[in-house]
Amino acid sequence: MTENLNEDSLLKDNIKIDEKKSEEILARYDREYAFRRLKGPVAKFVFILAVVWSLAQLYTAAFGVLPSTLQRAPHVGVALVLIFILYPAKRGNKSNKVPWYDYILAFLGFSVAAYHIIFYEDLVWRAGVYNNVDTIIGIIAVLLVIEATRRMAGPVIITLATFFLLYAYFGKYFPSFMAHPGLSIKRIAVFQWLSTEGILGIPIQVSSTFIFLFMLFATFLRKTGIGDWLTDLAVGLTGGTTGGPAKAAVIASAAQGTVSGSSVANTVGTGSVTIPLMKSIGYRNEFAGAVEAAASTGGQLMPPIMGAAAFIMVEFLNVPYITIALSAAIPAILYFTGIFITVHLEAKKSGLLGIPKDKLPNWKQLIKKKWFLATPIFGIVYLLVKGYTAMMAAFIAVILCVAVSMILKETRMSLKQIIKALEEGARSALPVVVACATAGIIVGIITLTGLGMKMSGGLVKLAGGNIYLTMLFTMVGSIILGMGVPTTANYIIQATVSAPALISLGVPHIAAHLFVFYFGIVADITPPVALAAFAGSGIAQSDPLKTGVEAFKLGFAAYLVPYIFALSPILVLVRPEGYTAMAFSLSVALAIITAVIGMICIGASTTGYFITNDKWYERIMFLVAGLTLIIPGIYSDIFGIAALAGIIFLQTTRVKQRALAQ
Repeated sequence: MTENLNEDSLLKDNIKIDEKKSEEILARYDREYAFRRLKGPVAKFVFILAVVWSLAQLYTAAFGVLPSTLQRAPHVGVALVLIFILYPAKRGNKSNKVPWYDYILAFLGFSVAAYHIIFYEDLVWRAGVYNNVDTIIGIIAVLLVIEATRRMAGPVIITLATFFLLYAYFGKYFPSFMAHPGLSIKRIAVFQWLSTEGILGIPIQVSSTFIFLFMLFATFLRKTGIGDWLTDLAVGLTGGTTGGPAKAAVIASAAQGTVSGSSVANTVGTGSVTIPLMKSIGYRNEFAGAVEAAASTGGQLMPPIMGAAAFIMVEFLNVPYITIALSAAIPAILYFTGIFITVHLEAKKSGLLGIPKDKLPNWKQLIKKKWFLATPIFGIVYLLVKGYTAMMAAFIAVILCVAVSMILKETRMSLKQIIKALEEGARSALPVVVACATAGIIVGIITLTGLGMKMSGGLVKLAGGNIYLTMLFTMVGSIILGMGVPTTANYIIQATVSAPALISLGVPHIAAHLFVFYFGIVADITPPVALAAFAGSGIAQSDPLKTGVEAFKLGFAAYLVPYIFALSPILVLVRPEGYTAMAFSLSVALAIITAVIGMICIGASTTGYFITNDKWYERIMFLVAGLTLIIPGIYSDIFGIAALAGIIFLQTTRVKQRALAQ
């Protein structure tokens, strides 16, 4: 993006991207980037293994997956080998040398996976009758997964996994509603590694099929330069308007949701351009970092390629991926609309202008020259709509990326770049693989002990059967869990425990699952642990906690919208009984229009500005009007519109009186 910064892109005088600083911020806040910089034979081994892994995944996408354990065990095994070689036992270790014990752990990771392959037929024939070697292999596999997850995802998720393993063994010592007879170590170990319900359960099934392929697709998209093109296009379109750079950050980050599912990576990638631009026109440091963090976090909510957890939702709900993407579309639009409106009103309130026109990228030229870069995104949407499987759609989309890159010399991918993309795609999958594996441990124990139904029932009982309290408890649980657990694992756990509680109270299945999915994601902008906001503060050179608070305020809609679509699921395209197709379409259109107006009201409430500065009571009125407009319903809409009209009258009158007084 910084190679040709004249008529097509940003001027070098306007923005300087410090790649080293970006890498340091990523390594500090995203464990995925805190890896060893290897050299020599070990680096070549890692490179070859990662490339072969990607090629194997592409092969199974094209020609069909292998039998369950033969597809899943090697998937986990390769991830374990790469993690133990790439990631040090202690985070922050600057040494790039692989210690002897990590070689041993990598070999053990290979061995437990090879056990499934070598003894596949034997294990199938004697399923349920396991020997001591099976037990030892199972124990080693569980310990390896926990250690690999600790290195990639931190202590919270492994603490949870350890608790559930102890619970499985010491079940009879737990309180009455959680108590069970207790399971032997052998039973736990073989269930976790040799069955298809523990580590090799649904999460790894999804990871070893289409999650990996979509992450590979995202890597190829980045390699074609579409991320840079989208950012430049967003700046060109909106940079010259009031508060333009902040609006560009919102649009670019929404578009980047089709490229990356990582809040921190999105924040650093797009924020390296947009945050300095926001600061250059007068936005406060904290606000600039917060805008990018809030917008980038929403990338995981934005179809067509959402966070990895969305693909696991496909298996839990047994629906096509396109159904999930379409259901998530309106809430995602509302999320970004809320942020866009808020930054506009903040700019109006502070009197911030845009970037001079002569310093903006020429968006018309960008579209004219590189419109074809968007072809893979439109292509994958078309394939999903036409009923292709997610695996085949992702496979074809990867081929499309390579094909469209050949159109221009400056975007053309060489064989070396294609192979490099295969390696980077495999590396990007590592945190998802171990998160899914460890979540499999937890979900496996919940299933094995019957705890899931007990916890779901207990949640409803704790809330006294009140749906609002149940949603509140679920929200708090998802956010707290999301502060230390990756989004994918958070969703898997909450989908097992909390979503059934919401469903039992009448919330439609897809709305309940999207509810826990959303709150697991917004943990990244929820203080006191708001990793995306902290990453944004690193670029903006602002106070991390203040940036987190600003991001929370900007993403306020994300804390409201899930409640609305859980209670009024028309926003996630659930058709009420008795509605004709025409009536349903009109209801959806009306719900979108009124909800967008509601977002405007909420933005006015949080910023304290609309036509002029809000009085304290006007901010309250804006909030009430916004909430009633977001909730689908004719009476709530009438009330909201009436309240908004009243505030407009008050502020217009006040502005006229002030003008006359002058």
